[in-house]
Amino acid sequence: MLLRDIAHARAGDKGDISNISVIAYDIDDYSMLEKHLTAERVKAHFAGVVHGEVVRYTLPHLGALNFVMQQALGGGVTRSLALDAHGKSLSGGILGIDISDWS
Repeated sequence: MLLRDIAHARAGDKGDISNISVIAYDIDDYSMLEKHLTAERVKAHFAGVVHGEVVRYTLPHLGALNFVMQQALGGGVTRSLALDAHGKSLSGGILGIDISDWS
């Protein structure tokens, strides 16, 4: 099972910072997200892409987690040679995290 089976994501960016929100489809799944989807796990998932700090913010009333990732866009929109310089595909990338071992 993948994260996309229980949540959706939205992304934003500013300079070399990507901001991803992961929102549970069902509020009952939020506690599982909060327990297992740590900043460390997200940073490990994006190894080689995110070179700076990853900070997680919790939004329990929304059933969401927000991750702010520094040095994530190859220098930012105007400096990166990446096809997706705005980092929008990172929201799709985070949903590929395998959650089969969560319980």
